[in-house]
Amino acid sequence: MRVLIADDHPLMVDGLRGLLEAHDFEVAGTAGDGQAAVTEALRLKPDLVLMDINMPVCDGLTATRLIKAQQPEMKILIITTSAEDEDLFEAIKSGASGYLLKITRAPDFIEALRGLEEGIPPFSPGLADRLLREFARQHGRGREDTNERQEEKPHEPPPKLTERQAEVLRLVSAGLTYKEVATKLCLSEVTVRYHMREIMHILHLENRSQVLTYAGKLEMEKHQKKS
Repeated sequence: MRVLIADDHPLMVDGLRGLLEAHDFEVAGTAGDGQAAVTEALRLKPDLVLMDINMPVCDGLTATRLIKAQQPEMKILIITTSAEDEDLFEAIKSGASGYLLKITRAPDFIEALRGLEEGIPPFSPGLADRLLREFARQHGRGREDTNERQEEKPHEPPPKLTERQAEVLRLVSAGLTYKEVATKLCLSEVTVRYHMREIMHILHLENRSQVLTYAGKLEMEKHQKKS
């Protein structure tokens, strides 16, 4: 992948450049503020933008929205020190393909990029679980708000997952890495990635955040049945 690095800390930029080039990624360019990130992304058209959140001129979330408005197919991966729910949720709503904390170890970071190449957006451990809860909460609230206004429509049965696929989805949504899921289920990591690709294909979803949305709906329906 051709990668654009957007970060206002030169040391971070140099570190990411060295790490990427050591693993055969091409660094197409760099940007030191949000506006420059937008300009360079539209000019260079990289496959991936590594986007910091806290940058001068305009922040990374605003830059993400501006880029996605003009280049919706471009992948943007948030790389930040912020583990705040508000930033996480806003990043996904803005169109980010994943969200990694800067405390991520180098091997895990490269593994995350390889997964992204395969269409599996990455999240730091624990963040996926927060997304699951938030999407479930929003789905429940939206259902209450629109229940009386919606016209009756034929019920469409949800796509069917195998028992193994449902188990993989549950563990990924709980925040486990693919490696941890593989260990827990006595599978290879390649097999876990295969299952995630199959899950996204079955559910007709584009990325992992949408998988979590679906998982949130399943959780809401399960709790409603119990009550």
